[in-house]
Amino acid sequence: MRSLRVLTTATCLLACALAAGAPAGVARANVPPAVAASVKVVTVKTLNDPAGFTFSPSGTIWYLERDTGEVRRLNLKTGKTHLFFTIPSVNSSGERGALGIALDPAWPSTRFVYVYVTRTWRGALRNQVIRIRDTSGHGTNMRVLLSSPPSASGYHNGGRILFGPDHKLYVMIGDGHTSSNAQDLTSNVQGKILRLDRDGSAAAGNPHGRIWSFGHRNSFGFTFDPKTGRLWETENGPECNDEINLIVKGANFGWGSNENCSGSAPRDTNNSGPRPRRLPKTYFASTIGITGAAFCIACGLGPGLAGDLVFGDVNTSSIRAVNMNAARTGFSGSPRVLMATSTGGVYSMEVGPRHRIYFSGPNGIYRLAAA
Repeated sequence: MRSLRVLTTATCLLACALAAGAPAGVARANVPPAVAASVKVVTVKTLNDPAGFTFSPSGTIWYLERDTGEVRRLNLKTGKTHLFFTIPSVNSSGERGALGIALDPAWPSTRFVYVYVTRTWRGALRNQVIRIRDTSGHGTNMRVLLSSPPSASGYHNGGRILFGPDHKLYVMIGDGHTSSNAQDLTSNVQGKILRLDRDGSAAAGNPHGRIWSFGHRNSFGFTFDPKTGRLWETENGPECNDEINLIVKGANFGWGSNENCSGSAPRDTNNSGPRPRRLPKTYFASTIGITGAAFCIACGLGPGLAGDLVFGDVNTSSIRAVNMNAARTGFSGSPRVLMATSTGGVYSMEVGPRHRIYFSGPNGIYRLAAA
């Protein structure tokens, strides 16, 4: 099976070097943390490349097969899966494919399933947000809500979608492997986080049409803090500066045509477009291929992780955590490695029944448990 790959020229490293001379007030790169042994991985189900998944209110897992475009349900009690719908003409080259999935926030009274997918449509390759109706357990009436050109290389597609506490659909679209896209605030949605109504139109209160924030490179992970409602995003750097960002309405996060890895981190990859430019709350000077993230709120992993942001990567297949500060506006320490998994990479991360943290990888869906 093909694994989702984060495009970087950096060597895959488990720990990151401390950036010298970071300006005052800028998050410093992470020093190598000690590996903790208090967490284990429990296999939930071996599956075919489930890049994106989510939970229904009843605890059923809805997941995507990235290569085939199949939308499936997994019953956690029986372990059985059910084919709901097959998205036609999916292209899974590089980082493309069926990538993100969300259920309508009024589920099950409103039975719409939303998917982010790369597919051929009307003779052209597109990244799309589509909506599928659940009719008696089967997908019907597929509708395209958003359509954007993907990169020619097959990378920097983004693909994470999630309904926020405001019941708006948040969508991450990568810069399409062209850094200048991230600063283009016309009709170009690449390199942006979007905020949409359920029909795909721009949500009221957005600063730039469908755009919520801009100046992003590529991301496979964002999540809302259940305690504050704030949006946190993990973002892939080039050969430097993987980031964790606190997303702010209308903010420029600085990725664009002036980016480089030869200056003072992290400003060297956050130096384009209008000021002010938002810098990451923490970053990895050497990239790890940062991916999905979730908050540990009563997640069953012990008091040492209570309230922490937990996240994964594809380069080292590790699970990490970082302590939030008292105001939950930043971090009170450096991220630490909880464990290196043998799953072949960490893709999406979600909170499931009983607040437990689940994640997907190339070969299945897994749950984190106390060791």
